[in-house]
Amino acid sequence: MEEKELREKILSQVKEYFESCHKSREEFVPGKSRIPYAGRVYDEEEMQNAVSACLDFWLTSGRFCAQFETEFSQIMESKFCSLTNSGSSANLLAVSALTSPKLGEKRLKKGDKVITAAAGFPTTVNPIFQNGLIPKFIDAEPGTYNPTPKMVEEAIDEGTKAIILAHTLGNPFDAQEISRIAHESGLYLIEDCCDAVGSRLNGHSVGTFGQMATASFYPAHHITMGEGGAVLTSDANLKRIIESFRDWGRDCWCPPGKDDTCAKRFSWQLGELPYGYDHKYIYSHIGYNLKVLDVQGAIGLAQLKKLPLFIQKRKENYEFLLSRLGKFASSFILPKTIEGADISPFGLPLTVKEDASFTRKEIVEHLESSGIATRMLFGGNLTRQPAYTSENFEKSGDLANTDLIMNNTFWIGVYPGMDEAMREYVASCFESFMGERG
Repeated sequence: MEEKELREKILSQVKEYFESCHKSREEFVPGKSRIPYAGRVYDEEEMQNAVSACLDFWLTSGRFCAQFETEFSQIMESKFCSLTNSGSSANLLAVSALTSPKLGEKRLKKGDKVITAAAGFPTTVNPIFQNGLIPKFIDAEPGTYNPTPKMVEEAIDEGTKAIILAHTLGNPFDAQEISRIAHESGLYLIEDCCDAVGSRLNGHSVGTFGQMATASFYPAHHITMGEGGAVLTSDANLKRIIESFRDWGRDCWCPPGKDDTCAKRFSWQLGELPYGYDHKYIYSHIGYNLKVLDVQGAIGLAQLKKLPLFIQKRKENYEFLLSRLGKFASSFILPKTIEGADISPFGLPLTVKEDASFTRKEIVEHLESSGIATRMLFGGNLTRQPAYTSENFEKSGDLANTDLIMNNTFWIGVYPGMDEAMREYVASCFESFMGERG
C-alpha cells in the first residue's frame, strides 16, 4: 500500500473514532449538568491533523506551524507571527525583546518603568519583574475593566519606557489613543490579546496599535492547540529578536532542520569569537527554549477554520445574557465598551454594586451550586497578591477601582460550546436569585 493511501486510510479511521468516541455529547440537564466557563470545541479535523503531524514524525515546529503562523498573522493583520509554547511565554518574549542590545539606545534597561494594569492576569506583569524592570500599576475602569488613556497619561514620568496592557476579557482598551500617547512620549506599547482574538477597534484588529501583540491558545481561549501562544509584530527586526529569545538566544535564524539560511554560516564575526565561528552556535541574547511542537500547529490550523463561527457564537451568547441581565442594572455594574469597539468576548463580567442587597459571595455561591462556573477577574488587585507584596513596583493613584474589582467583580462564560438551553438556564438562575431578593 502506498504511503498516501495508507495515510488516508488511517485518517479515515480517526474520523470514525471521533464519530464513535468523541462526538456524542450528553444532553444538557438543567440543574444537573455543569456549565463550564470555557472549554475546547473541536471535531474530527483537529484529531486528523494531530495524527497527520504524528505520522510526519517531525517532532519540533515544522510545516503545520509555518502554515499556522502565516494564516494567523493575516487574521490578526500583522506581518509576522512567532509561535511559542504559551501566551505567558509570548508575554515574556515580547517584554524581553525590548531589552535587546539590537535595539541600541532604545532598548529597555534594568530599572526602567513599564506601565501596566493592577487588575489583570499575573503573566502580563511577571515578565516586567523577570527582566529587572519596574511595573508601574495603574487603575482600571469598572465596566470595561481596562485602564483609560487618562490613567496611562497620568502615570508617565521620566523613567517610563513602555506600556503593556491586556484587552480584558476581549474588551478592547482605547489602543488607538494610548498608542498616540505612547508615540508622543517615546514609549513602546505591547498589546496582550490573549483573551481578545477577533476583537477589533475602529475597523482594525486589536494587536495592530503597538509594536507587538501576544495571543494564547490554551484550551479556554478563542482557539486552542492545547498549550501554545504567539507574538505578533510588523517589525522585521523585532521578529528576529523575539525568535532569538525563544530559540536559546541564538543569533542564527535558520528554521529547524535547515542550515545556512543567511548564506554565510561560516563568515560571521560577533562578540569575541573567532571569525568564521559557526553561526548556528552564536548567541546574541540570554535566551530560553520556548518553542512549540508541530502537532500543536496542526491542531491550531483546524481551529483557525472555525474561528469565525467561534467568535459569532461568543457574541451571540454574550449579547443574549447581557440583554437578559440588563434589568438588574441597579444591582450590577454591567459591561460596556468604548466607541468603535467590536468585542470578541472571552467572558461576561459583572460587578456587584456596593449598595446591592447581596454580596458577590452570595451570587457566586448560588451560581456554582446551580452548576454554573464562575471566575474572579483573574488576580484582582495584583499589588495585594502574596507574590508581589515584597517586590519593587510603583503605583499611580490609590487603585480604588481595582480594589472594587478585587472585592466585587466576577465573570461567567460565553464560550462557543454554550448552546441555547445552557444560556437560558444561566439567565434563569440569575432571575431566580434576584427574584428572591425583591
